[in-house]
Amino acid sequence: MGALAERVATPLLPSDYVDLLSPLASSAELRGKVVGVLPETVDSATLIIKPGRTWKGHRPGQYIRVGVDINGVRRWRAYSLTSSPERPDGNLTITVKTIEEGLVSNHLVHRIRTGTVIQLDQATGDFTLGEQRRRKQLFVTAGSGITPVMGMLRGHSEDLEGSVLIHSAPTGRDVIFGRELRGIADEGRIELIEIHTDRAGMLNPANLAAMVPDLAEREIRACGPTGMLDSIEAHLETIGLAHRLRTERFRPAVVVTGEGGTIHFTVSDVNAQGDGATPILDVGEEAGVLMPSGCRMGICFGCVSRLREGAVRDLRTGEVTTATTGDEIQIQTCVSAAAGTCQIEL
Repeated sequence: MGALAERVATPLLPSDYVDLLSPLASSAELRGKVVGVLPETVDSATLIIKPGRTWKGHRPGQYIRVGVDINGVRRWRAYSLTSSPERPDGNLTITVKTIEEGLVSNHLVHRIRTGTVIQLDQATGDFTLGEQRRRKQLFVTAGSGITPVMGMLRGHSEDLEGSVLIHSAPTGRDVIFGRELRGIADEGRIELIEIHTDRAGMLNPANLAAMVPDLAEREIRACGPTGMLDSIEAHLETIGLAHRLRTERFRPAVVVTGEGGTIHFTVSDVNAQGDGATPILDVGEEAGVLMPSGCRMGICFGCVSRLREGAVRDLRTGEVTTATTGDEIQIQTCVSAAAGTCQIEL
C-alpha cells in the first residue's frame, strides 16, 4: 500500500498511473521488476531484473538506461548489461558500482529492495564484438569497466576462448566478478592478468606488448576511467595499433549549480532569466511561454514538465535536482526555480 501511495503522490505524467496493478504488462512503457540483489564487492552489486513483455533483448556489450524513483524524482542512469542474452530464466542483470556522492548508484547498491518496479529503455550501444567475435581479443578494463566485458564473456563464451583480460582494481577483493573471472581463467578459457593498483600502481600502456606478446594480432577493447583510456589510445597510436582499439567510456556529466540562471524552454525556443526565487511557472508565463498549470484551480501536478538538462531547486525544501542529456526527470514548475542554467521541455 505504501508503494502505491508513493506513486500517487509523485509528480509524474498521466502515463505513469497506468498499469499500477500489472506494471510489466504495459505495452506503452518498458518496465522491469527487481527480483534479486547480489553483492559483488563492498561497493558494488548485481541487480537481477525481470523485464516487461516488450523487452526486445540485447547483444553482449550493450547497455540500458534505468529509471528509478528516489524521493519523488525519477532519475535515469545507464548501466552495462552483464547477463547473457540467452539467460534461461529470461531475466537480465546490471552490475552497479557506487560513486562518491552518487545518488542513484548508492541507492541501487545499498537501498533498493526486491519487488521494486523500475523504468527501462531498450538496449543500445555499439561496444559489441559483432563480426569480430571469433578474432583474438584483448580486453583492458578497470573498476566497473569490467561490466560490458563480463556481458561478452557470458554471452560469447565459446567465441572468446584464448582471450586475454587485463583488469585493474585497488586490491583483489575489489575485483568485481573476481571469483567468476578466476574460475574462467582456471578452466583455461581466458588468460586473466590482475593489476592490484594499491600495490603495483596503475597500468602503464607501454608494458602491454610485454604482457601480451601477440598484441599486434589481437582486437583490443578497453573500458574504464578516462585517464586510462586516453593513455592507451595515445600509446597504441604511437605503435601503429590505434585501428585495433575500441573503447567504452563511462563519463558522468557535471552540472553546475547556483542561484538562478538562464531557463531555455526548448519547445517554444524561448530563453528567460530565473532569479533563483521565482517559480519557473511564473518566469515562463512572463516570457510568453504557454505553461500548463492547474495550480490556481486547486488541481495539483497540472504543471509537471520535463527537466531536460541543468539544475532546479525545490522552493519548499531547498533540494536541488539535476539532469543531464537523456534524463527523464519530471518537475513541478510551480514550486521549482532555476538553480543554474536549465532546459525545460515546454
